[in-house]
Amino acid sequence: MFFYEYSILASNRVLTSEYDFLSNFIAVLIISCSAGIIGGLLTIHLMERALRKFSFLQAFLIILVIYTITAFLVSAAGTIYLQGQNMDLPYFDEDVMEETFFFFSSWMFIKNYLIWLFIVLTTLVVLMVNDRFGPGVFKDYLLGKYFRPKQERRIFMFADIRNATGIAEQLGERQYFNLLKDFFRDIAPAVMHTYGEVYQYVGDEVVLSWKMKRGLKNANALRCFYLMQELINNKASRYQERFGLVPEFKVGYHCGNVVSGELGQIKREIAFSGDVLNTAARIQSQCNAFGVDILASKDFAQLLVQLPDGIHSKPLGAHPLKGKSEDLELVTFTEQ
Repeated sequence: MFFYEYSILASNRVLTSEYDFLSNFIAVLIISCSAGIIGGLLTIHLMERALRKFSFLQAFLIILVIYTITAFLVSAAGTIYLQGQNMDLPYFDEDVMEETFFFFSSWMFIKNYLIWLFIVLTTLVVLMVNDRFGPGVFKDYLLGKYFRPKQERRIFMFADIRNATGIAEQLGERQYFNLLKDFFRDIAPAVMHTYGEVYQYVGDEVVLSWKMKRGLKNANALRCFYLMQELINNKASRYQERFGLVPEFKVGYHCGNVVSGELGQIKREIAFSGDVLNTAARIQSQCNAFGVDILASKDFAQLLVQLPDGIHSKPLGAHPLKGKSEDLELVTFTEQ
């Protein structure tokens, strides 16, 4: 923006001989670098947390106040430097400070404030929409990849909290809901680290999905389960303190062809359709019968070129699944 405005002024020959390009450039650099660093930290540590802890209106007001304070601070730093250079006076001289205060009522400050406020609000909206669709999905939605139904190969994981009904009765509805919120929040880094996508939250169950190539690379889909276990175990003391228990969960994997596309008129969402999802859900429901936390179809297991270190597959043979006409080869995984 600085170079654009400078070129406009230069082309219209309104710059005087007193104009100090270097001082103006350094002042803009101070403002932009300070704003960039502070803005980046705010985006990472404040905006996303505010969006998850507060309503949109509350988050907006918090961010607006902090953004306004930041705008005044970084603008003051740049203006004090520039006026000190132009007036050849110490930076905190009375005349320098007077010119700095005058700058805050100028059209230039108001214009820049409104431009960057628009950018901040746009970022806020994008973060909200990205949260709604999930990382990676928003881009595909914008590009219209799901506007018309298409067939693709995907991996699905159904993850379900064990003894959910008993826990709900023990904790009560409100506290149980808080447990679910904590659980889904705590396993999120595992999903993101393995390039997974959250397809659905259904009560105490979450359905994760991977594009085939991403899910198989470095056994990402399988590693997600073990990362989820690690994350929950690391927070075991907090769960015990807050809820009096540590949630355990079981998962089922399957892969294959699904049809994906946008569904709905009043509320639109990206949906997957196909036998793969039903089969993955049935596989997960058999974890209790086999006494394991993880079950997968042989179709999925045999696609894993290399298992994570210390993980071994264990074939369980062919077994009937509810709603399936043919027995399905099942596999579990063990740590050694």
